[in-house]
Amino acid sequence: MAAAKTAILSESESIKKLADYLNNDFTEATLAIYNAKGRLIITGIGKSALIAQKIVATMNSTGTPSMFLHASEAIHGDLGMVQKDDIIICISKSGNSPEIKVLVPLLKRFGNQLIAITGNMTSYLAKASDFVLNTTVDAEACPNNLAPTNSTTAQLVMGDAIAVCLMEMRNFTAEDFAVYHPGGALGKKLLLRVSSMLENNHKPMVMADDNIQQVIFEISEKRLGVTAVIEDDKVIGIITDGDIRRMLNHRDSIAGVTAKDIMTKNPKRIHSNDMVVDAFNIMEDFSITQLIVEDEGEYKGVLHLHDILKEGII
Repeated sequence: MAAAKTAILSESESIKKLADYLNNDFTEATLAIYNAKGRLIITGIGKSALIAQKIVATMNSTGTPSMFLHASEAIHGDLGMVQKDDIIICISKSGNSPEIKVLVPLLKRFGNQLIAITGNMTSYLAKASDFVLNTTVDAEACPNNLAPTNSTTAQLVMGDAIAVCLMEMRNFTAEDFAVYHPGGALGKKLLLRVSSMLENNHKPMVMADDNIQQVIFEISEKRLGVTAVIEDDKVIGIITDGDIRRMLNHRDSIAGVTAKDIMTKNPKRIHSNDMVVDAFNIMEDFSITQLIVEDEGEYKGVLHLHDILKEGII
């Protein structure tokens, strides 16, 4: 526990210092990426290469087309992926590794702008770059001060800072984010609309004057545990299977009981074009499990909490 706390606090202190290292180079580098006609190429070697891959993933998912270039593979053919309008980020703690010293002149030869993310401001990489982002750490969290820990976390956070700035500059919204994340629970949460959940909905309904037997039959047949109550082609109420049970507990006879006698008036409603996640929030706020779906007064069906849960978006 003591070792874990020491490592966590050490890394958090290293990250905190990054805020003091920010200068005009960060601003100019971010603007250069924003205004670039080409893609963002991010390169590195060793653990820095792994950080580069994560930053590439973040950039691609937030609207900045990016590619990863492994520093050692670059000099064996992969350099061909770099185009003249691309801008390059090179990540290296020391800035002096042999692969970096070989790669940097080749990158500069094409005239591409080069951004360094490094912990050595006097390194070969720093001196050769157009912009230098300082990720210096006092020491690694590793007890031997050897394994990249604080340094790689600092690199990652600097990349995240650039990505967040670019998102704000582009006014990148949740809807934009959904475009790049169409799959899985996240994609469904951001993209799935209520209308998509009604394709197989049987649209349970009874008339206001229908007797209780008809109500029970409709709820049972449509298997949604609920039915809408209709009068003059408008939804005026809702009856759930819970309403049926409560009625039976409080009445000795159901003779003459009609739908309008036990319905809940003015039920909560949602538009078919609304997001399913918004429907879920309404259900949660009002402790209900069904919503009437209605478009301009036209009854479209019922959205049930169980259907939302089956989609796995909550």
